[in-house]
Amino acid sequence: MPELPEVETTRRGLEPVMTGRKITSIRVAERRLRWPLPADFEAALVGRRVTGVGRRAKYLLVGTDAGTLLVHLGMSGSLRVLAAGTAREAHDHVDIELDSGRAVRFNDPRRFGSMHFIRGAPEHHRLLRSLAPEPFGADFNADYLWSRTRGRRVAIKLLIMNAAIVVGVGNIYASEALFRARISPRRAAGRLSRAEVARLVGAIRRVLAAAIKVGGTTLRDYVRTDGSPGYFRQKLFVYERTGAACRVCRTPIRHAVQGQRSTYWCPSCQR
Repeated sequence: MPELPEVETTRRGLEPVMTGRKITSIRVAERRLRWPLPADFEAALVGRRVTGVGRRAKYLLVGTDAGTLLVHLGMSGSLRVLAAGTAREAHDHVDIELDSGRAVRFNDPRRFGSMHFIRGAPEHHRLLRSLAPEPFGADFNADYLWSRTRGRRVAIKLLIMNAAIVVGVGNIYASEALFRARISPRRAAGRLSRAEVARLVGAIRRVLAAAIKVGGTTLRDYVRTDGSPGYFRQKLFVYERTGAACRVCRTPIRHAVQGQRSTYWCPSCQR
């Protein structure tokens, strides 16, 4: 599933291509996304000028002079920049054509992604209004996370993946941040010391920033806007490395399932 670094990489690829451009056409090949595209979807966007491309959690926000296009990539989606009129391939569902002669194409094999046109303030939309702080924001800090862990028996990995606590820390980056913070993913959140919580906040930010720098992580479907993969997979310390030697201490990496998601950790480095 595309996580925050993949979505931020996509945003950075789209911003210079879309900002200031007029949408000349919307070509829909498949309306049945996670939520079906409404009949007036095309009319709401055609002729509008793009004012900017933002991100909130794992959602992209394409601002226009009439409202905001909210996009979620789902489990397997990607947005690529192509020449308008490029022949469609399997799972290419929506083309947003621009007055520059380029098109932004939404591809999603599983169709769990979504697109919504919002005429009001996007932060009030039902998909955004209850989201927690951004991991790079000033309000996500050691004091905040310390307060949210107190008295909690839930495993720390599951807590930091909860979008009601902090947004954008998906399965890959939760495992990697906990390794860098030297904290076992199975520790009860309420048992962490204040120093460990501060270490974890820093590790989350460093891991996400490092992944953004190299375009995110491609495990299966995700590609960047130019069609190239993300290269953070080469920098993973624990994720999907079951049985391999820890890059720090050479202890075999372990695997378990937490909350129906795979978890990876070094039993020597992480306590």
